[in-house]
Amino acid sequence: MLESVLSNKIFNQLMQKHVHEVISFLLKEGVNFSILTNIVDVKFDPILPSHISQNFKPITMFFLAGYTFDSTHIDEEVMSFEAGFGSDNFGSIVSVPMHAILQIIVEEIPIFINLSTPPKIEEKKPTEEGIKRSMDALMSNPENQKLLKR
Repeated sequence: MLESVLSNKIFNQLMQKHVHEVISFLLKEGVNFSILTNIVDVKFDPILPSHISQNFKPITMFFLAGYTFDSTHIDEEVMSFEAGFGSDNFGSIVSVPMHAILQIIVEEIPIFINLSTPPKIEEKKPTEEGIKRSMDALMSNPENQKLLKR
């Protein structure tokens, strides 16, 4: 019963909306906070060097204060901020989807916990029929036929 609630699409959307509202409130009020994230869903631009990224745990905390806090932007689905990493303070823009934010923490106290489990995206494997149709479409162009005969 609990799993059906936590994995429910509507419940997941409510959690994401609530994450957005709490973070928007904290940003508006100027309250520094931390987020506990599922690191596999977090993106870095530019990508962090491996000697830095290899030290991240599956659940990673980011503290938003100072310039990192000031650089934070939020939209309906993603929060992004600039942060420095490692001893060289390697700068990167961090993009965190709302569903990847597991907790919001203020002064070491969790003020929000996201218990939802986002629905898994099923990968569609190409079927033989789909591959045949793609090949037929490719071969219908005489120019493509010439390329494949070489």
